Amino acid sequence: MQKAKILLVDDEPNLTSALVRSLDRTQFEIFTADSAAQGLLILAGHEIDVVVSDERMPGMTGSQFLTEVRKQWPSTIRMILSGQADLEAAVRAINEGEVYRFLLKPCHPTELQMTILQGLQHKQLVAQSRKLLMEHQKTVNLLEELEKANPGITKVELDEDGAISIEETGVTDVKSLIEDLEREMLKSARR
Repeated sequence: MQKAKILLVDDEPNLTSALVRSLDRTQFEIFTADSAAQGLLILAGHEIDVVVSDERMPGMTGSQFLTEVRKQWPSTIRMILSGQADLEAAVRAINEGEVYRFLLKPCHPTELQMTILQGLQHKQLVAQSRKLLMEHQKTVNLLEELEKANPGITKVELDEDGAISIEETGVTDVKSLIEDLEREMLKSARR
C-alpha cells in the first residue's frame, strides 16, 4: 500500500516537528516547509495528497497559499491549522482556498490524523465519482452512435415478464444486429 503524501507548512519549526512526531508515519510520507514559497516548491516536485498550513505566516498567509494550491493542484486536499480563531481568515480560506477543514491550535494529534484520513477518503470518493461520470458519458456517446446507425435500437420494449420484446422492425437477422452492437462496443472501448 502506497503511503499518502502530506505537506505541513508552518513558520514555527518546533510546531512542525511536533506534528511530524505525532502523525503515523506508517500511513503517511510527510514533507515540511517553513514558508508558503517553500511549500509551493515541494508541491511542484511531489504529488502531495493533503496540505496542512498555518494561517499566519510571513510573506503569504495560509489562505493565500491554499488559494494558489487550489489553482495549481485542485485535487490536493487543503486544510488550515491556525492559532487564532480569526473568523475573517476562516471565511477567506473557505471561500478562496476551498479548504476542507479549518482546525485550531493546539489540535490534538488524533483529531489531526483523523481529519487527514477523512480528507483522503473524500479525495478518493471525488476521484471515483469523476471516473464513473466519464464512463457514463462514454456509454451515452455509444448509445447515441448506435441510435444514429440503427434508428430505434435504443427504444426497448419489455413484455409483462420483463423480457425484451423484439418486434419486426425490418431487422430480420438478430445475429447480425448483435454483431453490429459488439463492433460498436469494441470501437468505443478503444477510444
